[in-house]
Amino acid sequence: MKKSNFARIDTHHHIVPSKYSEWLNNKGVPAIPEWSSETSLDMMGKNQIETAILSVTTPGVEPGGSLQESRKMARELNEYCAQVVSDNPGRFGFWATLTLPDVDGALSEAAYALDELNADGIVLLANSKGTYLGDPLFDPLLEELNRRHTVVFVHPSALAAPPVPGIPAYVSDFLLDTTRAATNMVVNGTLERFPNIKIILSHGGGFIPYAADRIGITIEQAMPEKFTRDGVINSLKRFYFDTALTGATSALPSLLTFADPSRITFGSDFPYAVSETATWFTQKLDNYKNADHHAINRGNAEALFPRLA
Repeated sequence: MKKSNFARIDTHHHIVPSKYSEWLNNKGVPAIPEWSSETSLDMMGKNQIETAILSVTTPGVEPGGSLQESRKMARELNEYCAQVVSDNPGRFGFWATLTLPDVDGALSEAAYALDELNADGIVLLANSKGTYLGDPLFDPLLEELNRRHTVVFVHPSALAAPPVPGIPAYVSDFLLDTTRAATNMVVNGTLERFPNIKIILSHGGGFIPYAADRIGITIEQAMPEKFTRDGVINSLKRFYFDTALTGATSALPSLLTFADPSRITFGSDFPYAVSETATWFTQKLDNYKNADHHAINRGNAEALFPRLA
């Protein structure tokens, strides 16, 4: 293993402030893992991660009972993340939490987080209360993020449908949610209209690498006046993909065959993926020979976040 592999940048690493956990519990959202900077740093040490970019995951601030409550929680989360970054120089960055589907609140919070708190980018859920990324409703936010050349991390959320009884959404629904969002952005021309935004899709892009040809061909068949198979696939290839819960021998061949090798970043999914699980996938990735390990572990993230170079 090259020396550079021991300084990974983890672009998919979650934060769960205790106040946020209590807030979600009061809203009836259970099963939120405990988190502390110490547990993250311990896991990072075991997996040779130098810097983790922290994100609040689903459901974000959607459970807020009012716009004001959701906006207040987003502000508190972003200020908390900024303090964690300040307290641990070089070890953490953060993706700012916004308030979608509240676009006005999202615009205001994005400006504050990027300008005042020095957030590394923005985390957006694949769908916000059933409205998917790519919907024109969110264009004003994307126009601003495009103007700023912002890096955006897309994390799946619960599908806008009841889950299969006994099977949590993160088992398989999350993969479909990411794929739906990415496909919707392609169909609506989001990446072409906002070319300065760099979008990282979670978990290897759902099942996009595996099903890209099917997606391309069927969109061409459904809308031949607007799309070709190759055009759809070329748009899908404009996304970035992280390796969270994807660094296994059955998944890596599809990801590495489909994705531009400069658009794959390392992800652990800690602490929702417990340390043992994250470590297992990391070891599988390390042992996979047909990959540019330096690029995945660090180089591609350095290009996205020059401050970490």
